[in-house]
Amino acid sequence: TNDIRDLTQVAPSLLVSSTGNEANGSARIRGIGTVGDNAGLESSVPVFVDGVYRSRSGNALSELGPLDRVEVLRGPQGTLGGRNSSAGLISIYTAPPEFDFSGYGVASYGNYDALRLEAGVNVPLSDTVAARVDGVYFRRDGFYYDTVNDTDINNRDRYLVRAQALFEPTSDISFRLVADYSKKDEACCAATFVQPSFAPLARLADDVPPLSAEAKFDYPGRPTPALTSTANPIIPVLLGLGQNPAALNQSTFNRNLYITPGRSYDGETEDYGISGELDWSFGDVTLTSITGYREYSNFQGSDTDYTQVDLLYRAPGENAGARAFKTFTQELRLNGTLFDDRLDWLVGGYYANEKLEARDSLRFGTQYGAFA
Repeated sequence: TNDIRDLTQVAPSLLVSSTGNEANGSARIRGIGTVGDNAGLESSVPVFVDGVYRSRSGNALSELGPLDRVEVLRGPQGTLGGRNSSAGLISIYTAPPEFDFSGYGVASYGNYDALRLEAGVNVPLSDTVAARVDGVYFRRDGFYYDTVNDTDINNRDRYLVRAQALFEPTSDISFRLVADYSKKDEACCAATFVQPSFAPLARLADDVPPLSAEAKFDYPGRPTPALTSTANPIIPVLLGLGQNPAALNQSTFNRNLYITPGRSYDGETEDYGISGELDWSFGDVTLTSITGYREYSNFQGSDTDYTQVDLLYRAPGENAGARAFKTFTQELRLNGTLFDDRLDWLVGGYYANEKLEARDSLRFGTQYGAFA
């Protein structure tokens, strides 16, 4: 598993998706999740990486590097996952430092010139201190071809560096320090027109009485013609303003795009942070303290109407649907057993301070007035 998207291949009932921007990624368990472009929405399927809460699912869509284990917990997880984990929880534990010298390297190549390189080294510095450094680089050509601007879109260009230190002075005390930095510089998230099938809906509408031409497009139960059909009243308008008919006539899985000249889907995501976890055992009682600080920023340009007609767009830059988070978290837990292990108990507290800045500049194109 390279990122939380890959978990959908191995974890039943989990769906991870995103729409016009990967910063708006959402996770759903058993069909339940938080979906929306509002930057203030926290997910009902929270993601934790090494015990540190990633306050938005999109923050965890970057490379993960080598992993120790992943837990996908279904159903409400309010005790350890917070009040908003009503649908479930994804907890990711990266591979920790070890007290044996080791190193590794992995390279893979795929279609669209996909190249992924991963390497790391683990070094014991003493009997009580070990360190580890891992790095990942992944690039891939875009699988959509923008015929107007002669470029690929929906590509991959990302990397991750993670450094760790583990301090174990006694068998009862363990302290782990983790620092990581990741960046994505990619053009996302273009889309093509599709040819949907309305056969099931049409059968449901067999007994619907005929409607006038003016009313037939919004009658409940009667499907609106697709955005690839001239029966849809908006299509002649787009064609009249210069939309290439090839965009409407290609098959569903044809990946040619016909967008406005000069428009771009370029975007950038930067994510970094540092965390420390202390585990201290006092007989039957264990104290756990997890402290984390993270910064995350993203912007994403787009031809927002997805057509060759110049209607709406976001110019790539710091105001293109940008989100910036600065988050400090502190978790304290005490847990143990009583009555010869007949009773398990836990008490804890959690503090979070988050500063969020959202900026957007969705602009009208030169043909918006004529289109309206």
